[in-house]
Formats: sequence, structure tokens, C-alpha cells
Amino acid sequence: MKSECIPRIMLAATASGSGKTTVTCAVLQALIDRGNTVTAFKCGPDYIDPMFHSEVIGADSRNLDLYMTDENTVGYLLAKNAVKSDISVIEGVMGFYDGVGGNQKNKASAYDLANVTNTPVILIADAKGMSDSVAALIKGFLTYRSDNNIRGVILNRIHEMSYAGMKALIEKELDIPVLGYLPYMKECSLESRHLGLVTAAEVEKLKEKTEMLAKQALQTIDFDLLEDIAKTAGSIEYEAIPIKRLTKPVRIAIAKDRAFCFYYRDALDLLSEMGAELVPCSPIADKHLPEGIDGLILGGGYPEVYAKALSDNRSFLSALKESIANGLPCHAECGGFMYLHEIMQDENGTPYPMAGVIKGESFRTDHLVRFGYIALTAQKDSLMAKQGDTIRAHEFHYWDSTNSGDAFSAKRATGSKEWDCIVAEENLSAGYPHIHFYSNPAFAYRFLNQCLTYHQNKLL
Repeated sequence: MKSECIPRIMLAATASGSGKTTVTCAVLQALIDRGNTVTAFKCGPDYIDPMFHSEVIGADSRNLDLYMTDENTVGYLLAKNAVKSDISVIEGVMGFYDGVGGNQKNKASAYDLANVTNTPVILIADAKGMSDSVAALIKGFLTYRSDNNIRGVILNRIHEMSYAGMKALIEKELDIPVLGYLPYMKECSLESRHLGLVTAAEVEKLKEKTEMLAKQALQTIDFDLLEDIAKTAGSIEYEAIPIKRLTKPVRIAIAKDRAFCFYYRDALDLLSEMGAELVPCSPIADKHLPEGIDGLILGGGYPEVYAKALSDNRSFLSALKESIANGLPCHAECGGFMYLHEIMQDENGTPYPMAGVIKGESFRTDHLVRFGYIALTAQKDSLMAKQGDTIRAHEFHYWDSTNSGDAFSAKRATGSKEWDCIVAEENLSAGYPHIHFYSNPAFAYRFLNQCLTYHQNKLL
């Protein structure tokens, strides 16, 4: 058993839409401006918030997810990535106590993560339109669970003239420090679309906005107290996770551009540690797949937004289809799965021809489809798994398919609902579910081993 003492805080909120990401970006930049080396994390399966963290700190932000991975893995990944930093900031998910739901209470919530990792919490309360009621709101969060780890409060979207009175009331009635506030700053807003925030790369003048937020935060938030609270974090205890490595390295192309950008950094690192060289490529801009590759990963993202550009790049589509037909191992999730269809509809429902690896059409709906955490069980042997193998996953998409596959059965984490999903063969695994390789590292190793077999067969 290993133990690490790492200064850290969690920035959680009373509800989605309370400004967690805006406040987190402001705090991250301000901590850097104060001379700290900072590591950032996101609670839960979200891909987009870590992109914003990464732009601010200049290094990859990571996900910590207590449904997708077990407690030891969460502790291991937190310690592994944060051990060399002065302070770590974990952004919460939804409202502080909101997790898997159903009969699993607060499982995988920000509250759950704070408890498991012994992390002190700063609660962000959106106080717009409130006065004394903000104290009642915060009191509810303080008393709902006695082991909440909440050590301070930041008020969001309030005016300077309201702050002094609110701070005095909260500290008198609830005996908890108010570290400060952020006013509403329209010029620093982070736009949204159907899956939440736009990606960091799409926000104009993002660095300028985060610097403005940090400048404001340094004036109105007590960072001496915030850093002192971070130093009270308990030790992280974990067992190191052994990594199974290939006998020889393999070269894996990974789609990375505006259309395909949803990846868990720790999952990619696991592939690298197992022996994969990850080679970025762009299905939008590149004419061909990278040379000498032994496998391909098509992650999620927003291919529907760039449907015309993807469809117009026929040379890349043809090379991809031919390579997979000739045995190239390919793992595709959500947006990558949509891209492999014969037809994919764009944001407006306009159909575009795509790769044609998977028969059928990926089409737009007017609602979230099969949204939430799921457990996957393999129904047959295929690229990623043997029959009966399991892995945790999640789905979050407005598109559906006329051919969702049947290689795996999916069971919702909150109940008994089950369905078939994922098109999978010896060299293909493609479906709407997003997986995290640390949920079951054997999936990653099996995929890479198939890539190694493909490489060796090329040499014969």
C-alpha cells in the first residue's frame, strides 16, 4: 500500500449551470499566476471540461470516475498525476450530491469522490437573485450529509455591493468561511451547444478570457485561505496498478481534430505504457492514414458539426475503409462510430455519405438517446473482448443508428433496462458507448495484441 500527501481541493457546486467550469478556470489560472505548479481533474465522465482545464494549465487534465473505475484506481490515477504538483484542483460534476442515482444514492458523485480521496471541498453557490436565501441553500448542503468535507464557500454571479452582507450572514449562521466571490462577467462567458460547452478550441480568445477571470478572482477570492485548505487534504492510499506490456511496440493512428477530440488522457497513457506509439491524424484534413500503422482509434466528438468536410475528404474515407477491410484493427466510439456508417446526418438532419464500414445510417433525434452510465458484457469474442468479459461505460448522444450492433449487451446502472449494442468483429469494435480502459485494462491489452498480430502478419 502506498500513501501520498498531495495538497488539493475540489470545486463543487449546488447544481449544474452554477458556473463550476468558469470558476474552476479562474482558480486554475490564478493559482498559476501565484507561481504554483497545478494539476487539474474532472469528476465523472465529462470530456469537455478537461479540455478547458488543459488550455489553462498547459497540461492534460484527467478524469476521476468512481463508476467507470474502482476506488483504488481513482486513488492511483490521482496520486500518479498529481504527485509532482504544488496543488491539484478537482472540478465536481452536476450538483455536489448528484451521482449515478436510483438506489445507489450518491455513488460517483462529487461528494463520493471527495470522501474516497479525502479531498476538502469548496462549494460554489450561484447566488444570482438571492439574498438571505443563499444561507438556507448552503445550510442544506452542509447538513444533508455530515461527512461532506465542505470546508468553504465561493459565491458566484453576485455584485460587490451584495457580497459583504452575504458573507457575514453565512459565516455567522453556518460557521463556515466564505472565500470570496466572482461577479457575472458576460465578456468571459463560455458558450454551449447540445452536449454542453463547446470545446475549448472553439472559444474565441479563451486564454484572454481566463486571464480576465483570474485577474478578477485574485481581487475577490482569498487564495491564501484556499491554499491553506488544500494543505489539509488527507493522504491518498492506493495499490500501484501493474501494467501488462506487449512483446514488441505497435503504431496506432488516433483521430484528433475538431471533429474527434473526446479521449481520456489516462486511457491513452495506458496504451502508451503497454507499448503503443500513438500517431495523431485528422479525418478532416489528412488525405490518407499515417504510414506504417497497426491499428486505428476513432474517438468521440462532434462529427455531425463537420459532416460536409468529413464527407468531402473521400481519399481519407476510401483509405480507411480499404484498410479496415484488409484487417486493420479499429476501435471507434460514438462520433467515431457515426463516421464509420454509410450515411451520417449533420446538425440539421442533412445526410452525408461517410466511410461505409458499417451498413446503415446515423441519424439525428430530438432527445438524448440511452443517456447515462452502463455496464457492458461481451456476447461473443471480438477485437476488444472475449465472450463474457465486462467493462463499464457511458452514453451521451442525440444521434441514433439503424445498426447499433449486438456484440455486447448493455445494462443501465440505475435499473434493469438492457439493450444490445456495438458492432464488433475480429478487427472492429464500434458503438455509441464510451469506455475507459482503466475500467478493465485487459480490453486495452487485447486490442493492442490484435494490432501486434496484424503487424506481424504484414511482415509475412
